[in-house]
Amino acid sequence: MVKVFNPNFKSRVEKFLERQHFMKLVGFDLNVIEEGRTEGELDLTIQHQQQTGLVHGGVTATLADIVAGFAAYTVVPEDQHVVTGEIKISYFAPGKGQKLYAKGWVVKQGKKMNFCESEVWDINGDKRTLIAKASTTMVTLFPEEVAKRNQ
Repeated sequence: MVKVFNPNFKSRVEKFLERQHFMKLVGFDLNVIEEGRTEGELDLTIQHQQQTGLVHGGVTATLADIVAGFAAYTVVPEDQHVVTGEIKISYFAPGKGQKLYAKGWVVKQGKKMNFCESEVWDINGDKRTLIAKASTTMVTLFPEEVAKRNQ
């Protein structure tokens, strides 16, 4: 069970999504934003493939990172931000279907770090295959740290 410090987390995340340019470049759509968890989908195209026609591992890792990071964003106070401090991803199967589905959630909430997990699933027709799982540490940035970084 997570404690939400910002009751307006959903509108805050939606506002940040407008500035998530890399996510837009990849074509990922984060469409579920709930307390301590997020989900989204990516329609696969040729631009997501590596040289053998499978989904590039970097695309899979990006989706895992995004859903974990925004899951952490749902539990921090309004004046704080979240960045990835560490990510470990395990690949179980190749992505090769029509779309990828990703979900992320907060496992352990802390004041300075939130430990999150995420999964990425390949969707090929009616078949769903778990292709990757990630464990992340999302580091909380306090207002003074954000101000310093923006100077």
